[in-house]
Amino acid sequence: MAKDIIHPAPEDPTLTERVQGIDHNGSSVDTLVPVERPLTLYLNSQEIVTVMTIGDFPEELALGFFLNQNMLTDNDIIISTDYDSDLGVIVVRTKRETDYEEKLSKRVKTSGCAQGTSFGDIMENFEGVKLPETKIKTSWLYSLGQKINATPSLYLAAGAIHGSVLCKGNHPLAYMEDVGRHNAVDKIAGHMFKRQILPDDKILYTTGRLTSEMVLKTVQMGIPILVSRSGFTAWGVQLARQANLTLIGRTKGKRFLALSGTQRVDYDIDPQTIPGERTEIQRKASR
Repeated sequence: MAKDIIHPAPEDPTLTERVQGIDHNGSSVDTLVPVERPLTLYLNSQEIVTVMTIGDFPEELALGFFLNQNMLTDNDIIISTDYDSDLGVIVVRTKRETDYEEKLSKRVKTSGCAQGTSFGDIMENFEGVKLPETKIKTSWLYSLGQKINATPSLYLAAGAIHGSVLCKGNHPLAYMEDVGRHNAVDKIAGHMFKRQILPDDKILYTTGRLTSEMVLKTVQMGIPILVSRSGFTAWGVQLARQANLTLIGRTKGKRFLALSGTQRVDYDIDPQTIPGERTEIQRKASR
């Protein structure tokens, strides 16, 4: 990725820790693992939720969470964001007065990992949504997979992490990681809000499963195409079809599977001309 692209910082010592253990042979090992720390999100004077996160991009995470829970809108004016790393607290203050006591009384359990509780009615803006009819070329899928896999990341350095990448065409624009795939997506939403990035011609690439939660968040963000290396859940597919979201999973090498919004897929390249995905042994041998 280009240097001006937002991307993971696996060299940041605050994001991982070294721990001692033994392997399958009983030999001592020293390995990196991602950190996991609580972050409490406040909207004005109201405590909303505590999430478990690796701790980078706290402002993007908070803004994205509130946007994806319908607690903020694209028209809201942010007066300030105050982050205290020692206390593990971030406060987002808006010009508009907010009071979500009733919304917070409704909790929808989702299948998200690490912190899988969504607050409020996540279906509020789902009915009647109309996503733009942009295209995704199959050549972009192959190119994006190669570029994302080659980007230094916490996943490659330590594992146990999820990634989400905002893309335009075959160009990654922002790559966020976290212990929960929903956190990574919320960081993308917050990044788009801060940079005033329009969703109409964007693609969201995720390393996680294509669940109902991932579909709901993508639709909430107004992004018409969701892509993953992983598989689908039945409800995720059902919701994607309801919203006419293009849902593409199991993207590995020259292979992929589209289960919703297939009219956006432009087969612009012969898959037989695409080399198969290299194995981990082949990748290590080429380094």
